[in-house]
Amino acid sequence: MGSALTLGAIQAGVFPASAVRAYDPYPAAIASLGCEITAAGSLAEVINESEILLLCVKPNDVAGVLREVKAQGRAPEDLLILSIAAGVTLAAMEQEVAGRARVIRIMPNTPALIGKGAAAYARGSLASAADAAFTVKLLAAVGTVCEVKESLLDAVTGTSGSGPAYVYTFIEALADGALLEGLPREQALQLAAQTVMGAAAMVLESGEHPAILRDRVTSPGGTTIAGLAALEEGAFRSDVIKAVKAATRRARELGS
Repeated sequence: MGSALTLGAIQAGVFPASAVRAYDPYPAAIASLGCEITAAGSLAEVINESEILLLCVKPNDVAGVLREVKAQGRAPEDLLILSIAAGVTLAAMEQEVAGRARVIRIMPNTPALIGKGAAAYARGSLASAADAAFTVKLLAAVGTVCEVKESLLDAVTGTSGSGPAYVYTFIEALADGALLEGLPREQALQLAAQTVMGAAAMVLESGEHPAILRDRVTSPGGTTIAGLAALEEGAFRSDVIKAVKAATRRARELGS
């Protein structure tokens, strides 16, 4: 997720690759990004030489990074932390960093890599309007962004954060259905993926409710209603709702 957001922002011109300093315990991970990002020799080096720290670690590693921020003695006006860690609350991070930085939680998703991301953010108690404006600039450069109450960020994680995986699974299943009916795999995948992209664009560009758009292509006794009836028999809509709820619940668990 962190790589997708960083590389997407570089491609969008938010900042040059040369302005980015990254640290990973496995240097090969930085080299694999394939651009002129500078590899730092330590976490302390990144903290001390950065104005903005994009925190892209697993939730159980957040506290260790923030303790290092505290140890380096930065002033809060000198460092903004943007955390993508699922479930880790602003209050927990602010307590750990002990006033040494401003904190904003963000939840982008991997399509940010191609400028099609969907993201949300919530501000910490020390974060300023300027911090929020930069966050919007960063996330909007690679897709859409909205500010939400922090209590809703776990639901964002379950929806748009994890959502691409649900959609990939649907595309695969749609293509497999076409394959079963005799279409070659390459054509089946192309048609399935383009159908999902086109339908999503119709929702966004028309501003109409998906149910209205669905009704327009559903004729009495036709092929579409036959397919929709099969989806209802399999509890398709219910299962998608359950997937969002399960991912949201897991995000809360990761932060506890």
